[in-house]
Amino acid sequence: MESSIDRIGDPWGSRVPHGRHKSWAARVDTFLSEGVEPAMVQEWVQAASILHSDGDAMDIAVMDGRMVGVRGRATDRVNRGRLGPKDLFGWQANNSPDRLTRPLVRENGRLVESDWDTAMGRVVTRSHDLLDAHGPGALGFYTSGQLFLEEYYTLAILARAGIGTNHLDGNTRLCTSTAAEALKESFGCDGQPGSYDDVDHADVIALFGHNMAETQPVQWMRILDRLEGSEPPRLLCVDPRPTRVARRAAVHLAPRIGTNVALLNALLHEIIRTDRVDHGYIEKNTVGYEKLAADVKDCTPGWAADICDVPAARICEAAELLGTADALLSTVLQGFYQSHQATAAAVQVNNLHLIRGMLGRPGAGVLQMNGQPTAQNTRECGANGDLPGFRNWQNDAHVAELAQVWNVEPSTIPHFAPPTHAMQMFRYAEQGSIRMMWISGTNPAVSLPDLARVRSILAKEGLFVVTQDLFLTETAQFADVVLPAATWGEKTGTFTNADRTVHLTDKAVDPPGEARPDLDIFLDYAARMDFRDKDGGPLVSWQDPESAFEAWKRCSEGRPCDYSGLTYTKLREVGGIQWPVNQQAPGGTERLYTEGISWARPDLCESYSKDLVTGAADDASAYRSRNPDGKAMIKAVGYVPAHEQPNAQSPFQLTTGRTLYHFHTRTKTGRAPQLNKAAPEVWVEISAVDAIAQGLTEGDLVEVRSPRGALRGRLRVTDIRPGLLFVPFHYGYWDTPAGSGPNATTGGRAANETTITDWDPASKQPLFKTAAAAITLVERSDGRQAPAPTTTASAPAGPARLQPTVGGLDAHASQARDTTWNLSGGNR
Repeated sequence: MESSIDRIGDPWGSRVPHGRHKSWAARVDTFLSEGVEPAMVQEWVQAASILHSDGDAMDIAVMDGRMVGVRGRATDRVNRGRLGPKDLFGWQANNSPDRLTRPLVRENGRLVESDWDTAMGRVVTRSHDLLDAHGPGALGFYTSGQLFLEEYYTLAILARAGIGTNHLDGNTRLCTSTAAEALKESFGCDGQPGSYDDVDHADVIALFGHNMAETQPVQWMRILDRLEGSEPPRLLCVDPRPTRVARRAAVHLAPRIGTNVALLNALLHEIIRTDRVDHGYIEKNTVGYEKLAADVKDCTPGWAADICDVPAARICEAAELLGTADALLSTVLQGFYQSHQATAAAVQVNNLHLIRGMLGRPGAGVLQMNGQPTAQNTRECGANGDLPGFRNWQNDAHVAELAQVWNVEPSTIPHFAPPTHAMQMFRYAEQGSIRMMWISGTNPAVSLPDLARVRSILAKEGLFVVTQDLFLTETAQFADVVLPAATWGEKTGTFTNADRTVHLTDKAVDPPGEARPDLDIFLDYAARMDFRDKDGGPLVSWQDPESAFEAWKRCSEGRPCDYSGLTYTKLREVGGIQWPVNQQAPGGTERLYTEGISWARPDLCESYSKDLVTGAADDASAYRSRNPDGKAMIKAVGYVPAHEQPNAQSPFQLTTGRTLYHFHTRTKTGRAPQLNKAAPEVWVEISAVDAIAQGLTEGDLVEVRSPRGALRGRLRVTDIRPGLLFVPFHYGYWDTPAGSGPNATTGGRAANETTITDWDPASKQPLFKTAAAAITLVERSDGRQAPAPTTTASAPAGPARLQPTVGGLDAHASQARDTTWNLSGGNR
């Protein structure tokens, strides 16, 4: 057992090296409250992490009806007992004294405590009034990536078949809708082809816009253990910041923000030019290769170097690494998903694997990663812009099949248009057609772009806002009704991580006061609304998590995300299991597409595909003519410049992202003492060369301003690429005097005061990494340091790094020789 007390200063812990094709050995991480010894724990209750998308299995320590710690579960396939800092310390938020314990309702402009009958009565009365006066389109539901599968499925049926609204989406729209769209565009269906176990077998691991060390720390531990073992993998890192991944990479590319498609097209060009292509695999399993080859013919490394501001020689080195891999594992995350041409760039990563035949065998796979613990479940259950079971809303047979499962008429399920995405929902609320917004487990008053606009929408007269949360968040402060929710450890349910591993987490303790599980709240609403199926029976027939799971199994059976072979008992006995789990695969499925592409046929596919530049959707006939046999689709796309470019008034590019020690808007991690102390306040990162040019130094209080708004933070001088500013997006206002928004004296704190209302045309994911901004001095530091961690990508630059290098890494001396940074806003 590894002592975990200093897992802030040493986030990834000690190494347990293992060689290629060897099993990853266990290392159990534990943290208990002060004064609690393992022998004093009365019960250990099975759970898994809900503060990132790893799905790290753990047990919750319980004493006298209270959580007192956690330990990793050594036998689980995902983490072999390891836990990251958020896993170890984040549970303490459950015990926070400011938890919501009773419903709140708005009276005379103020939120006051009430009871459940009064609160739910107001929600139900407003729902009926709006349905009678304006129809189902007046109601919208915006949910989370942190509830349980059973809760999303219940929400999907009550929203789509009970209310009949097309307005249901999740905050997973902000982080991983591009993952889903890219998988649908390439393979006809959502579902990760690869497995975390591929880390043990790959000889090259490519991380595209994925700061794994901070977003999936346990899987980074796995890579670190491989790097210390025999036959270590070679890493390719594509990231404009000097992350821990970049520092261990054989090749680090730090492209200008918004140019990922140009970079990928140059890599594809080189792989095709050097004929590192599996022609047999392409012929058997794909369509579209000839167009890709023609489209990237002129996308040379030299061409891309001018666009991306990356040396052509480094692009060639990266292509050599990818082209000579025996088993290539690629991961993709927000550096691609939240940037310009998001889906197009993610699809080009899929193309790399398709043209090289790198799918369906150990070490060869793609992980279009998720950012949240239950992002996969929102997509599976139909709470994130799709129909449940990865069904195609344009396919009448799929709608009829779902209607049969729910025992309703097909016309009951709205499928006259694409399900409404989150940004459009808020636009409808702004325009007045959505008149009630039910927000569960998410905090859009901090997490959506262009926050001044979002606050004005939430405060709009005529919009009835319901929030369902653990705390009085910035969003809850705008609500008409606030429903206190139970959270992880206080309820039972399942959730699925980024490599399709399903875990069960059991209730360990009671929720505080009158707080209720989200499932109970949705079931109460369905009963009060008296939703009925076509035979007059209850539309929602289950009453607890396990019966909800059994209902979901019937919905998923025969679909790609088949859960029909799973039970609560099996999950308790075995731990994490990868779907599909059915009669053909009773023990789960480690990798998809081991025997070709299976879900892209026109009658089976989840989507008929979209134009990657315009987002225009194809119909069934167009898809059938292009892909009659249901093969993987290689989709070419050209580079298009981002909409907002740096200019004289806003000379920098601005990007936002995560830090290892916090999750989303800090509603939980900000209440864990160790995590909050590690990163207590917002900061702004700038390169050393830009700091010198601007006359700024470490710790200066600066203002970052865009055409939307401004924020203030202390300056951290790092080895980030010149022309770029970075701000962590976690910091809002709940723990400031302002409460729900900026303070007139101290200014803004949230990164999204500055971000742009824009989204990817295919995935509809907001683009948080394309803003143009200016930076100005507010106050000199007087020797003060920025409140940024020094253990991660935000580590300060050293004197030796003041000379520009690619990614700022001294270890990459060869890159420095070819570097031609331009310091006027990062534009060449």
